[in-house]
Formats: sequence, C-alpha cells, structure tokens
Amino acid sequence: MKYAVVSEINNEEGLLDAYSRAVIESAERVSPSVVYIQVTAQSKRGRRAPNEVTGSGSGFVFTPDGFILTNSHVVHGATKIDVTLMDGRKFQAQLIGDDPDTDLAVIRITAPNLVPAQLGDSQSIRVGQLVIAIGNPYGFQYSVTAGVVSALGRSLRAQSGRLMDGVIQTDAALNPGNSGGPLVNSRGEVIGVNTATILPAQGICFATSIDTAKFVAGRLIRDGKISRSYIGVAGQNVPIPRRIVRFYQLPVETGVLIVSFETNGKTSAAREAGLLAGDLVVEFDGQPIRGIDDLHKLLTDELIGKRTPVTVIRGVQKLTFEVIPRIHADKT
Repeated sequence: MKYAVVSEINNEEGLLDAYSRAVIESAERVSPSVVYIQVTAQSKRGRRAPNEVTGSGSGFVFTPDGFILTNSHVVHGATKIDVTLMDGRKFQAQLIGDDPDTDLAVIRITAPNLVPAQLGDSQSIRVGQLVIAIGNPYGFQYSVTAGVVSALGRSLRAQSGRLMDGVIQTDAALNPGNSGGPLVNSRGEVIGVNTATILPAQGICFATSIDTAKFVAGRLIRDGKISRSYIGVAGQNVPIPRRIVRFYQLPVETGVLIVSFETNGKTSAAREAGLLAGDLVVEFDGQPIRGIDDLHKLLTDELIGKRTPVTVIRGVQKLTFEVIPRIHADKT
C-alpha cells in the first residue's frame, strides 16, 4: 500500500513537472517579444480645456524590423506612444494603423536586436489545449498566466459596435493591461491577441484569433486602414457533416453557420438574397470558406455593389445565391 501511494505521488509530480515545463519554456520563448505600451491622449470633458490622459497596455513584436501588434483600444486616439522592451530599452512608437472593428492595431519602433514572436495557426487550436497569456496587467510587467482554450467561435462586440466572430475564449487570467498581449500555445507560438474580459465574471476572457490578426496587420501595414464590404450576417464556425462533404465533394470540412442577420440600419444583404438562419456557408465568391476568418478576408472593398455568389448547405441541399455586398459602415 505504501509503495502504491509513493507511486501515485511520483506520477502526480511528473505530470505537474510536464505542465510546468510547458509553461516555463513557452513563456521564456515569447517574453522577449512582449512589450509594455504607455500612451498619452487628449481628453475633453464638458466645456473644460482638453486634458492629457494616460493609459497602458501590452503588445508583441512580430517582425524583425519593429512592427508590433496590439489592441486598437490601447492606442486609438493616442498623441504619444512609448514602448518599453523586456530588456528595459524604451522607444517612441509610430501608429501605423488601427482597426476598431477587430480591436487590432499595428505600431512600429526603430530599434536593433528585436526578437519577433513566432505566429501560429488558428485552424490548429483545440478546445482544452494549454494556453499562456503574457502581458502587463495593472502595470505589473511581463506577468504570465496559464489556462486552457475554453471555447472557439465565440462572438464578441468590439467597441465600435461590430460583432467580432471567431473569437477564442480562455480561462487564462486577463486583467486591464493584458490587452494587446499574446496568447500562446505550449510551443510558444502566438495563436491569439488578448482583447477583453467580462466583468465581474471570473475565468471568461477573450482573444482575437491570430489568422484574423495576420490579415489585419498585413492590410494596416500596406494601407494604414482596413476597408471592407458587408453582407449582414452573424455566424460561427461549425463542422460540416461528413456525408455532406463526401456527397458534394467539398474542399472544406468546416463552414460558417448563419446564426442571425445584422441590419446595419438596412435590410441584410444576405437576407435579401434569400439566405436563411441555419444555412451553412461553404463558398463565397468562388473561394472555399472554412470559417469566419476566411469570410472576413474576402469581404474587401472591391466587392461593394458587385453581385457575388454565395454557396450554402441548407439541410442536405447545396444552394447558390447572389449577394450584393454593401459598403462597410460600423459592421462587417
């Protein structure tokens, strides 16, 4: 009996060691890329003269030449942005562009010997997997918390009012100041950008998927802004039944389930075209759709006013409709 107890204790210690090693190695790999962001902005309250206000958040270097990903709400409207690296070096940053609709922004510093984070793949994320969040909550720099992916495909309102789909839910503890920091897997790859918590709930935190962040960052670096078209649907990523995939020889095994329609002050373009709640979008403008990220990438300003084919699975039928995307206002 004594030996059984000792063996059980050793097994528990072994599991704990493996968990600890994963967190430690991941944190050590990513921490040099994480930055502390301090911003100064002008605030005008009532009839008083503008006052300076300050705030802070997190971000991470993702290119060797100084581009940094963070949250839009961290830097939006800032008149001055200061970035502090893990080694204590401090630089003034330039705002490249921000996108309130996805709560993402890109800033840039000019500095030598930067360590860019390795970006992962949203499609490889699984519910229950270990994740680590690194950031600067309440000014406590380079704090590390760990948890699991609680759910995928969540929807969350951005401060702009737009419904962000495909959001990662995690129970890794996030607090004010974690915003813009990386959510990483056990290999130290960034799989999300920490963006929000639900107060006063505990253990319900959210991150924008890294695939969305890659796309938005690329467009912000190229154009300084994101232009989109809008079809007026709210959806979530779901698997397609295997028999449907085989029968129609679909190139994808997941699609976007239409949960509801958004009006944006007008009738939804998708609803006008004949789409219904419960339809499963598998193709848009001739391109296969695996999830919300794919749909967002295709909804560019080039499609505004253009008849665009949308293929859906409705029950067991495969149907194609023509949708005319509208200009993006405050939603996508």
